[in-house]
Amino acid sequence: MLRSVNEIINYVIEAEDGEIGRCKDFLFDDRHWAIRYMAADTRKWLPGRKVLISPIALGDPDWKSGRFPVKLTCQQIEESPALDEDKPVSRQYETRWFDYFGWPYYWAGGGLWEADPYPAALYAKMRSEIALQEKKPEESHLRSAKEVTGYHIQASDGEVGHVEDFVMEERPWIIRYMVVDTRNLLPGRKVLVSPGWIDSVEWTSGKVGVKLTIDAVKEGPEYNPAEPINREYEIRLYDYYGRPRYWE
Repeated sequence: MLRSVNEIINYVIEAEDGEIGRCKDFLFDDRHWAIRYMAADTRKWLPGRKVLISPIALGDPDWKSGRFPVKLTCQQIEESPALDEDKPVSRQYETRWFDYFGWPYYWAGGGLWEADPYPAALYAKMRSEIALQEKKPEESHLRSAKEVTGYHIQASDGEVGHVEDFVMEERPWIIRYMVVDTRNLLPGRKVLVSPGWIDSVEWTSGKVGVKLTIDAVKEGPEYNPAEPINREYEIRLYDYYGRPRYWE
């Protein structure tokens, strides 16, 4: 199932023994475009801390009531490695965080989630030998979805709009599309761009380069946020741009 990231912002986060706050952001890695953490707003409970929840510990959400269960207790979350709100999430911090919960490192094992395609598989899994053998942690490549929202989309022959939202697939927790608002060309029209079609990302200047022309974007299948994205729409989208389908 494909879901809008903006739709999930402000969902209530429920630990096993009580509410801990609300969802305020998502952190994704810029290599696989997988969402690695939900960032929680817990200022009433743990002020001054950046509280991260991995999809590994997330249960099935109640989409109607806007509530996200977490398979952790309040004490487990409170005693997890602390991180100041204004500090970046380094690989060293991630290592301490995963060691605290005893889960395999998602970046080891060769798969999207360690050696598995879905984060839920890591919940009850002991840390793998591959992870234990890792001597020198690599650099973390985490980006904030809120921060990237608003980035300018640069086609091969000019600017076509800006990032308004992301669409993620909920089981693997991977970003399938950027939602592009093309208001500077066609007011009110939105289109989808797959991370696989991105040519470059200039994180410092806030620009995303795509391997598409302005005319191709203007004439592509329109995206309506009020309607769910079904496979029929995705087939039209990929066939229009002549790209290989990610599900095949």
